This record gives sequence, C-alpha cells and structure tokens, in this order.
Amino acid sequence: MKKIPSISNEINEDIIFKIISKNFSKIAPYWFELLSSWLIRSYTVFQDIDKYIILVYLINKDLIFYRKNGLIVDYDTFYNDKSIEIPKINITDISTDLKIPKESVRRKLQELEEAKVIRKNGKKIFVDRSAYITAKPEQTLKELTTLLSKFSEILKDEKINNRVFTADEIIVSLKNNFSFCWYQFYKLLFIFTNRWRIVIADLETLAIGSVVLLNTVGNKTFKAKDLNMNHWTKLAQGADDVGVNTMSLSDITGIPRPTVVRKVKRLIETDFLHINEKKLITLNIKGSRLKKQIKMQNQNMKSLSNMLHRIFNQIKVINSD
Repeated sequence: MKKIPSISNEINEDIIFKIISKNFSKIAPYWFELLSSWLIRSYTVFQDIDKYIILVYLINKDLIFYRKNGLIVDYDTFYNDKSIEIPKINITDISTDLKIPKESVRRKLQELEEAKVIRKNGKKIFVDRSAYITAKPEQTLKELTTLLSKFSEILKDEKINNRVFTADEIIVSLKNNFSFCWYQFYKLLFIFTNRWRIVIADLETLAIGSVVLLNTVGNKTFKAKDLNMNHWTKLAQGADDVGVNTMSLSDITGIPRPTVVRKVKRLIETDFLHINEKKLITLNIKGSRLKKQIKMQNQNMKSLSNMLHRIFNQIKVINSD
C-alpha cells in the first residue's frame, strides 16, 4: 500500500527556478526542442500558427472546465469520440488572451468554420472531433516527457529528490493526469507566445528564430559546457560557427522561402540574428536587445518553473512509494 504523500515532499517553485538557472545548459536543449517542434508542427496543420493556437485555445476550454470542477480526465478519454460545445464565443476575449488583433481572430474563426473544423450556431461554437485528432499532442507528450526526465535527473544530482523517475513512469503519469497536466502546459504556452508577440509580432518569425537557436544549442563545443542561465545566454551569441541558410530554414519549418527571407531580414535588423558573407545565419543578440532578452529569459524560466512545479509534484504524488 502506498503511503499518503507528505506536503513536506513538495518541491518548492522558487527552488525549481534556482535549479533551472544553475543547470540551464543541461535543460536548455530539451526546453528549446519542445518549443521549436511545437511551433513547427503547429504551422504544418494550417500553414498558420495563429489559426492553430486559436483552435488550441478553444479546446483548452474543456481543460478549464475540468480544472474548475476538480476533475482529472485521462488522455484516451479526452480524445475518445467527442466534440466540444462552447456556450458563447467571445472574439474580444480570444483577442485579449492570445494578443491577436480582433479582426484577425474573426477572419481565422471564419476560415476554421469554412474548413469544418468548427461550427457556429448563434453564439455557440462546436469544435469538431476531427479538430481534437488534429490537435492530439502525441509527439509533444514525448518531448515533454524527455524534458521532465532530464529535470528529474538534475533534481537527483542536486539532492532535491531521492530518485529519478523513468520516462515510462512520466509518460504514464502525464496520460493518466492528462487534463491537469495539459492545462498547465497550455497555460505556459500561451504565456510564452504572448511574450514573444510583443517583441516580434508573429509566431512564424519565432518558429524560424527557434531553429537558428537550436543550431546553436546543438553545437558540440558549446553543448559540452556547464553553464548557468545568464552565462549561457551571453555565450550563446555567436557560438554557432556554422550557421544555417534560408533554404534549410524553409525546409525545416515548412514556411515558404520568400517568407523566411523576409522574416530573417527583420530578425537581423532587430539585432536577433547575424548573416555572414556566405549567407549563413547565426544567433547574435547584442546590445540593449540582449539585456531585454536576458530579462525575458528569466520571466520564461519562472513560467517554466511554475509548470514543472505543478506537473512534477503531481507525478511525485502518483508515483510515491
């Protein structure tokens, strides 16, 4: 019989933030891979990340309902032969919550309706079952599991936890507690994307920039270093000695090359990226832009700490001996 877990076993959110900050070079590859892959897959669905994130926002209404009523629904049940009815669709709320202009929200909802992804009846909106399948996060679950598994290893190394949870334990716990865990994940996702919208306006630009960032993260020389968050962020600038061209960025993201060229130019003009004489693009945030990004990085890691605090403590409870 399992013991009733003690509140003293809960891992404090502030401690999680300090551990992430200290061990940032160890967790960064998994964190950035999770985000970059999610953005690219989101674009692939409709060739429009905003349209996809609006769909996710609508599906999240289900998760909010379960959360408010203290219900936990597992992964298979959540995606089993269902549609969702939202009593009242409020374009202003969507616009405010996702930082997307109202007219863009209105147009994208109309396009989703024309594609039969959603159906409107008066002020009610119905999200079709096919949309649930479209948004089923099979790969994201695996990537989040990998992130949590690495985090578990770091906690053990830091003597915060006395055991490492296996990937199998984690993914089973995520699926069994899916509505709880995915509510936390979507909350982080909306916060993260909203912060970036303020800086670079659209998420396709973020998707392109994230691939350039991953190129830096994957650099073998840089990857081997044991760095805290601020040191990592400063040393990452210009650390990629190879770079990536616009054709490769287009192939990886699925975004048309002319669009990639235009958005890369904007990222260069705003001091995020650098392009050399061979037309190879690297991460090179500098000057006042770097100071702002260090501040945002701290905010994002505090948001990540909040998600890890809630999900990981839930996993600890479920798998307590």
